[in-house]
Amino acid sequence: MAKAKAKNIELVALKCTECNRKNYTTSKNKRNTQGKLEFKKYCKFDKKHTVHKEAKIK
Repeated sequence: MAKAKAKNIELVALKCTECNRKNYTTSKNKRNTQGKLEFKKYCKFDKKHTVHKEAKIK
């Protein structure tokens, strides 16, 4: 039963819009969230809070 639920969950990276580096990873439920994730998080390279958007993990 746990394997069936895991099919809908996908690991994604969060990429900074300022420096274009992948700083964070998170999981996303594809069934509930169709669009791309977007969070305002701290970027240690820019030393400020910036918008981080969803990107694929290689």
